[in-house]
Amino acid sequence: MLLRAFRELRSRFSRSYERMSIQRVISLTFTAVAVAGALFIGLSLTLRYSAVNQKMQAQASQQVLAQVNLSLDNHLRRIMRVSDTVYYRLLKNADLAEGLPTDSLSLLYEENRDSLVSIAVFDSDGNLVTGAPLSELKAGADPASQGWFSTALGQIENIHFSTPHVQDLFQTADGSYHWVISLSRQVQLTRGGASESGVLLVDMSFSGVEQICRNTSLGADGYLYIVDANGELIYHPRQQLIYAGLVQENNLAASRLSDGTHWEKFQGERRQVTVKTVGYTGWKLVGVVPVQGLAVTTAQFVLFVASVLLFSIFLLVFVNGRLSAHIAEPIRRLEQAVRQTGRGGEMPQVPEEGCYEVRRLEHSIRSMVSTMRHLMDDIIQQEEDKRRSELEVLQSQINPHFLYNTLDSVIWLTESGRYEDSIRMVTALGRLFRISLSRGKRVIPLDSELDHAGYYMTIQRIRYKNKFTFEISRETDTAGLYCLKLIIQPLLENAIYHGMAAEDDDGRIAVRVWREGDDVYIDVTDNGLGMPPEVAASLLDESRPLPAKGSGIGVRNVHRRIQLAYGPRYGLEFYSEPDEGTTARIHLPVLTQPEETGGKKEGMA
Repeated sequence: MLLRAFRELRSRFSRSYERMSIQRVISLTFTAVAVAGALFIGLSLTLRYSAVNQKMQAQASQQVLAQVNLSLDNHLRRIMRVSDTVYYRLLKNADLAEGLPTDSLSLLYEENRDSLVSIAVFDSDGNLVTGAPLSELKAGADPASQGWFSTALGQIENIHFSTPHVQDLFQTADGSYHWVISLSRQVQLTRGGASESGVLLVDMSFSGVEQICRNTSLGADGYLYIVDANGELIYHPRQQLIYAGLVQENNLAASRLSDGTHWEKFQGERRQVTVKTVGYTGWKLVGVVPVQGLAVTTAQFVLFVASVLLFSIFLLVFVNGRLSAHIAEPIRRLEQAVRQTGRGGEMPQVPEEGCYEVRRLEHSIRSMVSTMRHLMDDIIQQEEDKRRSELEVLQSQINPHFLYNTLDSVIWLTESGRYEDSIRMVTALGRLFRISLSRGKRVIPLDSELDHAGYYMTIQRIRYKNKFTFEISRETDTAGLYCLKLIIQPLLENAIYHGMAAEDDDGRIAVRVWREGDDVYIDVTDNGLGMPPEVAASLLDESRPLPAKGSGIGVRNVHRRIQLAYGPRYGLEFYSEPDEGTTARIHLPVLTQPEETGGKKEGMA
């Protein structure tokens, strides 16, 4: 099926190509090659731009994450320095039995209050030792049950960062709660000279981290979020929606990615993911840029490239049209000159323009046309001579044919003592030959040809003892027309021999003449035995042998004479059915004057 469709398409293309002018072929070819090249370049540029755009976006994301990491690192270092100051400068040098320097703790808090929510020290049982600015726990608060507390006691000398949470341990004057990230560490407390474990808690305001990340831009649709080593969210621009279960994020998979740029498909969307690890914390900065965001930029570039390509294609089509016209115009003029020459006119002078090959072709064609004209004149003269010879031969074949038959009839009548019929037959024969000779003319008035047929039938009716009737009918619009002579008589003879042979005084032969437009039709109809249609169709077949008797030669000669004179469109046709008779139809062009005197076919002048 596919191969057939391909062949049909190729056939249609071949037919279209054969009907195209050389200008169109050149123009379409140049345009197709230029457009294909432009499209290839445009596609290559688009693909290259898309790859470069993705690479540049990855580099941009890495730079943004590096900048965020630097800002976040500075922010965390500042909080860590507060924790170190509390531990190494205050707690290491103080004894709980003598009291802690709360003023220094409050002063340290005041210096960093834009980033801190509270500073607190707990003993190993979770009891509050001191704190700033909050120093009173809420009723029922249990610091020891908090995750940051147990994590700090389990790992010595490390600072631990919690996930964002609401700090609700301390009693506040206005009853408000703060969203914090807790930095906790195990510390050694001195009480009455004895050392014991404790926990130092520094609550960092989550708004500081949020502000650093919120001011980050990763394109129109890109965003940044932070996860810890376990995949828990530290920051996300849609954090509340994620906690509420309305939005999902691929944070667990992102926590396992190494630093760098990666590609992932999440919820049916392909995304570019850039990862950067934050020092000291184990956090990871994750930058997400959907491919759709990259596609917007690419689409803008594609639109620009498409605009340039359309303009280029329009320009190429215009230039190719002008160039192909310049190349093809000399060839077109030469083709028109050859066509005019082919219609019988003289070859016009063609300006010597175009390339060398076209000029040489014009000279060669002009020389060839001159030679062809001489040859055609010779051939036409030879064909005319041949045509006249063939017509004369055909004419000579017909005249003896019916002459012998008629003379046989005259002899028979005379021998039978039917002198009056013999006189009538000889008189008809004389008039018949006067028309047959027609002073050597091949085309005679149609009236004369019908008279000729009447004289012939007069002879034949006498010979056949009036076994059949004969009539001629014609339409008025056939008056004054001309036709080839001796074309009806052979058909009448054929009708007598093959149609009337078996009839018993009730035979009927009719000749009907009528006109249709530029054509004249003459029907010779008999009511004889008829014949099968296939036999009737074979009467004019030159490859079939002639019948053993009758006028087969005359019928075929009439057909050949008409076609030699007027072409294959005209001639004889036979219509017959067994027991229904036979009709021989002559088809001729309308002639208003004899051709020998310069007359022309009516309607074809």
